[in-house]
Amino acid sequence: VPGATSFVTTNRDFYRIDTALQVPRLTTADWRLRIHGMVDGETTLTWDDLAGFEVVERLVTLTCVSNEIGGDLAGNARWTGYRMSEILDRVGVRPDADMLLSTSVDGFTVGTPVAVVRDGRDALLAVAMNGEPLPLEHGYPARQVVPGLYGYVSATKWVVDWELTRFDRAQAYWTQRGWAPQGPIRTASRIDVPAPFARITAGPVVVAGTAWAQHRGIGRVEIRVDGGPWQETEPATEYSADTWRQWRWVWDASPGEHRLEVRAVDGTGAGQDEQRRPPVPDGATGLHSRTVTVG
Repeated sequence: VPGATSFVTTNRDFYRIDTALQVPRLTTADWRLRIHGMVDGETTLTWDDLAGFEVVERLVTLTCVSNEIGGDLAGNARWTGYRMSEILDRVGVRPDADMLLSTSVDGFTVGTPVAVVRDGRDALLAVAMNGEPLPLEHGYPARQVVPGLYGYVSATKWVVDWELTRFDRAQAYWTQRGWAPQGPIRTASRIDVPAPFARITAGPVVVAGTAWAQHRGIGRVEIRVDGGPWQETEPATEYSADTWRQWRWVWDASPGEHRLEVRAVDGTGAGQDEQRRPPVPDGATGLHSRTVTVG
């Protein structure tokens, strides 16, 4: 659908949110990943050591917790890297460790639930994005990608340190500033076309957009006009539960000003939270809408 979000986001168009005033320029020769804390054996991995792990490639949608309803701080890319769980298995995580405190080369910290990293999902130490080495601004040479968690609790760029610890003993950068310590991604949906306040011709109009509920998947997407009954849209085939899902709906538009609203139901059958709330402390909720004029 012309104007709709593409399924794969290009590296150039992928959103960037971080605290780096100057993008770190770390080489593969200099890169090290120290793994320590509540482990059976502390270790430090070099770039060459990564060759000892299986390489995997997955399409995963990332979302920023600061994304407003209908916002564009979400993107879907093809990530290549190594399963974080396999790396952790090498060092032996102690049973009472529940936080992976990761640190960027610039000192930024992120706290990720150990249980999420090890529950079978494709949590990756990623080294490539859409078939190319990670761009500098997206974490070169290595970053984390964890399906189902907002970036502030998972997606550490330029990562150089993993400490196994506990949530009752440590706080990461954004948690110290009032955000929730654990951030599962909320179900969200967005209208991409028609554009806001568009003037369109009466008759059949294609309405299209995107919905996401990473690691739960999207079961269905519904739309309504002027507060009327909810109607099911036509979703694209689901690639996986870890990627967003495109949808479309053909509307027989009548003359006048109209308000379109969208909502999604995730793969477990749970509906999108319709109450309007701001992003702080654990993600925005509410329904996205578009007002258009039909002539």
